[in-house]
Amino acid sequence: MQAVRERFGVDERPACRWLDVNRKLFHYRPRRRDDEPLRLRLIALASDHRRYGLPRLTVLLHRDGFSDNHKRIGRVYRAANLQVRKRTKRKLALGRGPVDAPALAPNDRWSLDFVHDRLRSNRRFRVLGVGDDCTRENLALEADFAFSGQRMTRVLDDIASIRGFPKTIVLDNGPEMCSIAMLGWARDRGVRLHFIQPGKPTQNAFIESFNGRLRDECLNEHDFASLFDVRRTLAEWRDNYNQKRPHKSLSWQTPEEFARSFTTSQTGSSPRILRHGFLEKCGEPRPRRRFVRAQIPFLRRADRRCVAPSRERHASRRDPAQTRHLRSDLLLLAQTLR
Repeated sequence: MQAVRERFGVDERPACRWLDVNRKLFHYRPRRRDDEPLRLRLIALASDHRRYGLPRLTVLLHRDGFSDNHKRIGRVYRAANLQVRKRTKRKLALGRGPVDAPALAPNDRWSLDFVHDRLRSNRRFRVLGVGDDCTRENLALEADFAFSGQRMTRVLDDIASIRGFPKTIVLDNGPEMCSIAMLGWARDRGVRLHFIQPGKPTQNAFIESFNGRLRDECLNEHDFASLFDVRRTLAEWRDNYNQKRPHKSLSWQTPEEFARSFTTSQTGSSPRILRHGFLEKCGEPRPRRRFVRAQIPFLRRADRRCVAPSRERHASRRDPAQTRHLRSDLLLLAQTLR
């Protein structure tokens, strides 16, 4: 508008007519209301009611006498950055779900969980159990009325001062397990935390099986009068479990006897657990028992079957003496395995 007036030397009226501009629009000056009282009261209400959103705060403002509509209140609300943040569960960028790889050496993987029971006075207490998934040793049985994340880290540090830190710890999603203290401890020590899926305790099967033995053989057999009585009884049972109680999956060895086989091995081959409780040395394969038995009828006809079906093609490779020696060696091996 000003450029047209200066170039053609005309007044405001013809300039507005030429440009098709309403003079009211040209002279309009916005008159903004002072939103400071509304903003201050909105901040005060949001501070008193931290989880109230915009609709509820609007109702409270109207009760206080503010006549502003929801659009103005919404603009002030967003300008003051008072939006309620949705609480999301903390995502753990760690292992989650079932554990696939077996533990082949001590300190490869630990498992921990809580067991609950009551004193004679009906007061509840908790027992923290920590176990080694490879040797089946019970590393700690800590009893108390309450446990925090820091208390758990102190127990794990006490165990690590004797036998070192594990590579992985399998645990559930309890508040102590997911605490900031536990996550910071694992980060500083270089330990990987593997959380099982919620509602699936079978993914932490080793410690759950141990908890069943602990409850059946110890907790259900005693009537505890005090926390001191609980700790004394658990210490005695733990020594018996590690040193005297035979373990079926360890070929009826005790956990400490099986753990000593790792430390006494000087050849670099350590025992590992197979199905049905068998043990073997890593690097020394277990004889294929079923394969040898299945081949015995085949070997008895070695003079007819050890040679390929095309006799003419492989006639030069036939050696009856070698076939008989092979047959006798395999028969001897089969008798040894029986």
